[in-house]
Amino acid sequence: MFASLAQPKTRQRLALVAIAGLLLAFGTVRSAHAMHISEGFLPPVWAALWFVAVIPFFLWGLRAIAKQVNRSPQSKITLGMSGAFSFVLSGLKLPSVTGSCSHPTGIALGAILFGPTTMVVLGTIVLLFQAIVLAHGGLTTLGANVFSMALVGPFVAYGVFRACRGFGLSWAVFLAAALADWATYMVTAGQLALAWPAETGGILESFVKFVGIFSITQIPLAIAEGILTVIVFNLLMQHSREVLVEQGIIGEEQAAPTPGSPAAAS
Repeated sequence: MFASLAQPKTRQRLALVAIAGLLLAFGTVRSAHAMHISEGFLPPVWAALWFVAVIPFFLWGLRAIAKQVNRSPQSKITLGMSGAFSFVLSGLKLPSVTGSCSHPTGIALGAILFGPTTMVVLGTIVLLFQAIVLAHGGLTTLGANVFSMALVGPFVAYGVFRACRGFGLSWAVFLAAALADWATYMVTAGQLALAWPAETGGILESFVKFVGIFSITQIPLAIAEGILTVIVFNLLMQHSREVLVEQGIIGEEQAAPTPGSPAAAS
């Protein structure tokens, strides 16, 4: 056991887990009232509809995780890190107008590494934990929050990353994280507009108002989230390239550390 801990790859993975733990501790000391849809805010019919919509994707995600762990048991560390990354980022808030808040989502990293359905499950766990422990979001609105952040967001991130890989991995990761963040908020604005249409102008007018409220803070937040996701992805490139090769993100020819990199020096 102690011999395995002394191996460079093991030490590097433990270092990544330690960083995730520190970020987790940093994130939990803040009160979390960010823009997940709050408990009781949706009418029962809409709350139930979003639960029904996410159930098939959640079951699909459970199967995807089971296959991933069976194929590569060591990937459980990176799976856990992806969930912790999402928990930390989505637990941070930035006050917006009219008393609302905006926050990053952190779902792009896991979607890029393990696919969007896996992130549906991890995102659901994150949202459930935040609703119960941090009063961030709610149980009755869990289905709606999962649909926007843990379902639409990961699929957008995965699709954008795959489509933009030709521009370079860093650009693809940045665009995936930023656009997934914006997509999450667009969907949330749509959910709120459907549940609470404006008296004049109806659903469209309500949607425009919600988007306008959140865009003030969400546009810069999404850019910052994209940059941070690139930083974490580059750490994985340095210390856990075998995970990226295994997931088909980089080729075997890119697996060898470059001279002078931390991995090469280990």
